[in-house]
Amino acid sequence: MRYIIFYIAAVNAFSFVLFGIDKYLARNGMRRVSERALFVSALLGGSFGALLGMWTFRHKTQHKSFRVFIPLILLLQIAAGGALFWYFFVLPKG
Repeated sequence: MRYIIFYIAAVNAFSFVLFGIDKYLARNGMRRVSERALFVSALLGGSFGALLGMWTFRHKTQHKSFRVFIPLILLLQIAAGGALFWYFFVLPKG
């Protein structure tokens, strides 16, 4: 369980930083982080960090795909986590 929590924290921190780096690169006219990489970081469990990065850095907030799919990924991950928690910890064993 400890490793899962560490993984979730690390991937969310990574997603948050990735959005910040992409914003910095965009403002300075440098080569950018691909949108695919930003979405993959969210899909791998970093959707909360990605959403927080979008809001904090005000980055990708005008792109409809990011405004729709990042929160959707977060909701699906919360639902999946809740279902797994319910299955393993709440349902009676028998």
